[in-house]
Amino acid sequence: MKIAFIVRTFPALSETFILNQITGMLDRGHEVDIYAFRKGNTDKMHSSIKSYDLLKRVCHLSNYKIPPNKLIRLIKAAELTAKGFIKNPKGLLKSLNIFKYGKRAFSLEILYKSFPFLGKSSYDIIHCHFGPIGKKVASLKELGILKGKFIITFHGQDIRLGKEKGGDIYHNLFESYDRLLAISDYNYDNLIRFGANPQKIISHPVGIDINKFLFRGRSMASKNLKSIIIITIARLVREKGLRYGIRAISKLLRKFPKLHLEYHIIGAGQLENQLRKLVEELDLVEVVNFLGALDQEEVIREIQNAHIFLLPSIVEALPTVLLEAQAAGLPVVATNVGSVSEAIIDKKSGFLVPTRDAGALTEQLEYLIEHQGLWQKMGRAGRKYVEENYDIDKLNDRLEKIYKELIGERK
Repeated sequence: MKIAFIVRTFPALSETFILNQITGMLDRGHEVDIYAFRKGNTDKMHSSIKSYDLLKRVCHLSNYKIPPNKLIRLIKAAELTAKGFIKNPKGLLKSLNIFKYGKRAFSLEILYKSFPFLGKSSYDIIHCHFGPIGKKVASLKELGILKGKFIITFHGQDIRLGKEKGGDIYHNLFESYDRLLAISDYNYDNLIRFGANPQKIISHPVGIDINKFLFRGRSMASKNLKSIIIITIARLVREKGLRYGIRAISKLLRKFPKLHLEYHIIGAGQLENQLRKLVEELDLVEVVNFLGALDQEEVIREIQNAHIFLLPSIVEALPTVLLEAQAAGLPVVATNVGSVSEAIIDKKSGFLVPTRDAGALTEQLEYLIEHQGLWQKMGRAGRKYVEENYDIDKLNDRLEKIYKELIGERK
């Protein structure tokens, strides 16, 4: 199959779930192109981007923005027209059809939007990640610039946006897609509330490469009470509730003042300065370590060295970090929001607590510290659960089947 993945940013350290699908389809022998609306950071990338040479497959649509200066816009448009005529003369002429598209064609908007696709406008599958990206691509399909079966994966932030602004923001999109993929029951239910056709929604979660996460049972014998490492992996934004996690650590240390504890926070974001200030106010500078954004290999190393995983989110969909932590054998403490309850088995592989409640987080962390004999048992339960439900290899087999059924190849 010929597949186009259209995403927000590429490469993106925090979006391994997209990367896993791309490499999975390449492993299965399909032709894959990547289109990204923004350029990601290439200084720090996941190793698979290099090993699969994915940067050669990506087209950054930000290179084709309409210049605000009219003269520069015309000069560049002339250059694009010359190149586009060689690639796809019919598609080029369509983008300039002012009789059909009026002002949008006259302003050269359609030319700039269509140019990156003129040479490769027809695909078997066009797979978009995130609702707003799907809306942009839907307009390209409407114009006839892109052809192929249209699939959109809706993630947690898409559902939050729909709940904040109203599901009507997706109604035009819901008229143009062939399938929506919901990564969780929570997303599935909300897509129906927003007005999506339930017969066109498929439940298909994100997954992880479990082979990259070596299971290691945690026990009192391997690490004693005085050297516990608690880890959180999250963007440093309001939705992740990190201030509650930091306060929970503070409460924990007030109860166990002699406990040698390290709290590692992996991730970057706009709240870093505020969170660092909170750490100073709570006298936790020697305890809390901000490690910044890390690539997957670095993240795996940190997970392997930790003992407990903490996710204090205010809102979530299906966080892959919980899957990764459990695959490595970590017991987890997380807030019961969104689809988190689908990612762990409460009281078996971890503990669910109410959101915005630092005291509840502290209580469960304290319980794990006082019952270290549970760590290995919970770790094994978590590993088994992830293997059975979120193995990316199995999920990519299923995704390939979804693609084939959609284009009529029932194999």
